[in-house]
Amino acid sequence: MSVYEPPLHAVRFLVNEVLKAPEALAATGWEEATPDLFDAVLAEAERLAVEVLLPLDRSGDEEGARVADGGVRMPAGFREAWRHWRDGGWNGLSGDPAYGGQGMPALLDTLVTEMVCAANLAFSITPGLTQGAIRALAAHGDAAVKERCLPPMLAGDWTGAMALTEPQAGTDLGLLRTRAEPVGDGSFRLAGQKMFISSADHDLTDNLVHLVLARLPDAPEGTRGISLFVVPKHLPDGARNGWSVLSVERKMGLHASPTCVVSYEGAVGWMVGAPHRGLAAMFTMMNHERLFVGIQGIGVGERAAQAALSYARDRVQGRAPGGSGEAGDPILHHPDVRRMVLTARVLTDAGRALAGWVALWLDRSAGDPSLADEAEDWAALLTPVVKAAGTDFGFESAVLAQQVMGGHGYIRDNGVEQLVRDVRATQIYEGTNGVQALDLVQRKLGLHGGRPLARMLAAVEDAAQALADDPATADLAAPLRIAAGRLHGLTDWLRQEDRDPRDGAAGATDLLRLTALVAYGWMWGLTAGAAARRPAEYDPAFLDARIGLARFFMIRLLPATAMLEARIRSGYAGLEAGLSDRLEGVEG
Repeated sequence: MSVYEPPLHAVRFLVNEVLKAPEALAATGWEEATPDLFDAVLAEAERLAVEVLLPLDRSGDEEGARVADGGVRMPAGFREAWRHWRDGGWNGLSGDPAYGGQGMPALLDTLVTEMVCAANLAFSITPGLTQGAIRALAAHGDAAVKERCLPPMLAGDWTGAMALTEPQAGTDLGLLRTRAEPVGDGSFRLAGQKMFISSADHDLTDNLVHLVLARLPDAPEGTRGISLFVVPKHLPDGARNGWSVLSVERKMGLHASPTCVVSYEGAVGWMVGAPHRGLAAMFTMMNHERLFVGIQGIGVGERAAQAALSYARDRVQGRAPGGSGEAGDPILHHPDVRRMVLTARVLTDAGRALAGWVALWLDRSAGDPSLADEAEDWAALLTPVVKAAGTDFGFESAVLAQQVMGGHGYIRDNGVEQLVRDVRATQIYEGTNGVQALDLVQRKLGLHGGRPLARMLAAVEDAAQALADDPATADLAAPLRIAAGRLHGLTDWLRQEDRDPRDGAAGATDLLRLTALVAYGWMWGLTAGAAARRPAEYDPAFLDARIGLARFFMIRLLPATAMLEARIRSGYAGLEAGLSDRLEGVEG
């Protein structure tokens, strides 16, 4: 099994020195969110992750979830793990105290979530989906729905899932066919079939709810005719509702997470939000889940980075260039292995910082409504980046760790092959990363006249100037400014009136990656700047390593923006390349 130790020291530095979160939170009404509070909660989360969840990761993968006796049965130990989760109050950590939540900052919840995802990605899915369902119901449910659902969900007695996809309707939700018939007493009867429903059923709790997209009898065609319904497993009188699990999907990974096909056969549900406005209401959940899925990738990236470094330090193989070992050197001294270990580390740390930045702004705006516009800009621009980059880089980090281990990474004994299989799904669900890229290019870069991107580029320049002003970091400023200039130039290029409208879509994935690299460079700029201030409570070697990691990122990874720029500027013509629309002849 691969090792995992929550990086509490690095997280403490991020919270207190890079984000300066306690100061920012105190200024907007979160006086109780002190460094001591963060330390205490994260220490408890460490115990949960290492002692309860990590030991179940491999056994859960091997046993898997299964259908039995009309419901889904989770692997051995998962029900007991959920009891620890529930009894510790973790499901309501950042929830509304009016419904039983603890009201702690989203930033703290984000950091706890990363530890859970790193220790046991399959387990993390159920609480992660529940948090999104809680937010959707809190934002759009009527008083009766909130009173019925939110207290048991925040307590961990119920969980939540989202039921969107149908066999003929994946990303294009306008094609869905599930129907909802009004009964006359305020409830509806749903009929249809959904698939790819994560945590649709389990035996962790006695009840759970689905948020289901369906059409009313008078619904217009397309996405404008979709309504949202909350559909419990058990009705208020205790009776079993009219839906059943047809199967648990057989997947490449995440075997301990039940992804189900569900049939609704006159299931009782209650509308959430306005008729025909269900997709807008569901986006409250989906946007939370996209941030959550990005954190899943970051959590796996952390575990992979730790596995790669630990193995590379201990494994002695061959003589490294300039090495001194008589029988060989630790493979960490081989330049290519060093490259892989450092790449996994810098991608993971920067991803954590960027997700933390978004969470902190959401916290600040909750305490100070005057910050709402700025918080909305950060969340809108960076949600697709956190989701796609967090999962792309999480997968790449897992593959790098596997490569560092060579054959030992390909066999099950060391656990890294499971990380590769499990994290792969994160690039696909909650909107594939290609969909995230289109969202960024077609909607977010131009939002409010380009205001969110202008905010980020200004923040990047501020960070670059701070680096330039300090001799310890002065060499880091130019690479960051050059990469940011490429991003700025490309957005101007895409806005040109004579631009082929297909150019943006053709370069969307590359442009998202370029945006992510700039954003990650910005986070490393903030991190290096914080380390250069030399706070006395941190070991000098730790601070030197922060600056060194930032330098590695700027020198080795940011230059990829030049290649990405060239590919983006090739436009749709680069995809045509003299080939027919149907690619005849490509088959060979």
